[in-house]
Amino acid sequence: MLVAGVDSSTQATKVVVRDGASGALVRQGRAPHPPGTEVAPEAWWQALGAATQGGLLDDVAAIGVAGQQHGLVVLDDAGEVVRPALLWNDTRSAGAADDLVEELGGGGAWAEAVGTVPVASITVTKLRWLAEHEPDRADRVAQVLLPHDHLTWRLTGRAASPVTDRGDASGTGYWSPSTGRYRPDLLRLAFGRELQVPVVLGPSDVAGTTEAGAVVSVGTGDNMAAALGVGAGPGDVVVSIGTSGTVFAVAERASADPTGIIAGFADATGRYLPLVCTMNAARVLTTVASLLGVDQDRLDELAMSAPPGAAGVVLVPYLDGERTPNLPHATGTFAGLRHETTTPANLARAAVEGVLCGLADGLDALRCAGTAVHRVILIGGGARSRAVQVIAPAVLGVPVVVPDPSEHVADGAARQAAWALSGEQAPPPWVLPAGPASEVDPTPAVRDAYAAARDLAAR
Repeated sequence: MLVAGVDSSTQATKVVVRDGASGALVRQGRAPHPPGTEVAPEAWWQALGAATQGGLLDDVAAIGVAGQQHGLVVLDDAGEVVRPALLWNDTRSAGAADDLVEELGGGGAWAEAVGTVPVASITVTKLRWLAEHEPDRADRVAQVLLPHDHLTWRLTGRAASPVTDRGDASGTGYWSPSTGRYRPDLLRLAFGRELQVPVVLGPSDVAGTTEAGAVVSVGTGDNMAAALGVGAGPGDVVVSIGTSGTVFAVAERASADPTGIIAGFADATGRYLPLVCTMNAARVLTTVASLLGVDQDRLDELAMSAPPGAAGVVLVPYLDGERTPNLPHATGTFAGLRHETTTPANLARAAVEGVLCGLADGLDALRCAGTAVHRVILIGGGARSRAVQVIAPAVLGVPVVVPDPSEHVADGAARQAAWALSGEQAPPPWVLPAGPASEVDPTPAVRDAYAAARDLAAR
């Protein structure tokens, strides 16, 4: 019995086919997405077709889809897309986010209502932006979906009303993880009227079947799928270094952080997923590599040749603005530059340490909120960097485990598909290979120098 998992991420569609019982990888495919912060949903469907060409899915019994969180997909009465989807990293709704927070009575009111204080990435803010800036398009909108909802619906041939899961729904800003219900009043606050929303199914429920008869699971958001894919348990914190950086852990209780630093999401198993997100992660490394005229391997060599702290050189890596802290219009800053310290090695080291320090701030926030942190599971494209693997334990201050290279989000979607197919009470107990936990030798001076530069950049 084979199952497939799809990761429809910001940059690409990645598909894995695994054995449903053991989780062993059988085959995989990949296709790129168009660049930008708004994308036509049809591009995701075309990429799924390209990633699975050659019969990749011909003999699978079930398929699950995980998608980038928060993206706004709006449909008209006929189920047709009204405008290109606004992605999580589109910051044009930053002003709308500020307005919505104020209109409901502040961050505490939002945290109590839906577990998350809106920032530009959250779906509800994009609805407000659409209503204010594109009223003609807004008038045509009848239904709002997320990227994974739309792909799941397409896979089932649009045979029934769209569905979603509690994990991805928890990132919209109008569904409450603590009550398990939508907040139509918040939809009205954002958009001026109510909209159709997908039915929220349970973690192992079936959304439908493909034309070929394969079961389609409910799907989930990318972070929820990653936690399921790596089998995160008590004391584990997952740190993902992809287009965005995320720090999250599986929890038994819903969280509500009035500061907005921690987003109180649900997970893909019926529990919860407190999460801190940064806008700037793996792309910072590729950008600095390009600046230095080197590839990633050479960037790693340069970074590891520099001393901890990069001789005082610090990069505050807000190249796309920032979500945590909430500085959507911020820019990146190199600090501590002197003639003798402005070297390729120090710049490379500062890039790696800057990304990791931003994630370490997120780890601190989870710890302060009561999350047990025994080890970090380091995943994402950026986690394949040798310099990141070597430097992470010192900056994060806890043992770090790096699973074998894999498409962990797609793995989680595949594991969910196997769960839906089995009808069991729990997902199959797949054990995917991982390296040993690293030794920890903390370097607090690196964090202190970064904090000083970060606070200066935030003024």
